[in-house]
Amino acid sequence: MDAAGRLLDIRELTLSFPVGHERVKILDHVGLHIGENEIVGLVGESGSGKTLTALATMRFLPPAACVEAGEIFFEGADLLGLDENAMRSVRGRRVAMVFQSSRSALNPLMRVGDQLARVYQLQRAMAPGPAYRAAIDILRRVGIPDAERRARAFPHQISGGMAQRVLLAMMIACRPALLIADEPTTGLDVTIQAQIFELLKDIQAETKASVLLITHDLGVVAETCRRIVVMYAGQVMETGESISIFANPRHPYTRHLLSSVMRVDRAVEAPRANGQPSEALIYSARGCRFVQRCPYALEICRREALPRIEAGPGHLVMCHRDGERYAAAAQS
Repeated sequence: MDAAGRLLDIRELTLSFPVGHERVKILDHVGLHIGENEIVGLVGESGSGKTLTALATMRFLPPAACVEAGEIFFEGADLLGLDENAMRSVRGRRVAMVFQSSRSALNPLMRVGDQLARVYQLQRAMAPGPAYRAAIDILRRVGIPDAERRARAFPHQISGGMAQRVLLAMMIACRPALLIADEPTTGLDVTIQAQIFELLKDIQAETKASVLLITHDLGVVAETCRRIVVMYAGQVMETGESISIFANPRHPYTRHLLSSVMRVDRAVEAPRANGQPSEALIYSARGCRFVQRCPYALEICRREALPRIEAGPGHLVMCHRDGERYAAAAQS
């Protein structure tokens, strides 16, 4: 943990990719943090930069990506400044990631039990025999029936839900301090999705690991996460306690997202976002990238960088319309 008591602290992360003869900032001054023994939800529509933020944390970026600015502190060390050998000691052992496509994340040429045993051998220095027995035991712990038989199966011989459980078992075996779960229920039916999220919560409660949960499911976020980070087009729009954001969303984009969730207790009043503009317009914006869709946009939103306004304890909104800044802008 660093001096601020944060296990993971991403500061002003700016990441660009080449597009034609120019470089485009796909992530624009992204900041988020996770404390010890905490589950944080990272939400936003497809293309908002959630997975890219996770990949930057793991240092799994493609060669074309360029980190133009920012820092990623984990347990007090800047991951962006580590050499590859030092980073390998962090991946898996201290930070682990569950990817969207569980089946493609497994080696198709190795049996499930052998892959799990390999994790114990590499991360825990166990001998092959004890490692395989530990693999069988952890398959049982994540709810896979007939674990001995499933351990002898290849990835294509098990269901998508079981494959996701195998990946979660690998993460438990690593005993990481931080688990990044990137859309861990993609492609699964709703019943299996609920089981996987319950399993994830149980794992977190047992291991006390912190979790960064990337998901589109706002219902899961409300039930699972203590804090939320809302992203759009590579920018953080709002962040704070789940209770605060769900009860009092301050950014127009956050209200737009919440309006997509059906409520039986009350109607959700939200701005009607305009149609999706071209990516060229979104990523060329000097100010807020939601400006082309926002029905409340001001001229200041187009030309100035996002402010950070405290809407409450630990609740930040990056919007010129909020508080005194909006009042001043409206009079100009």
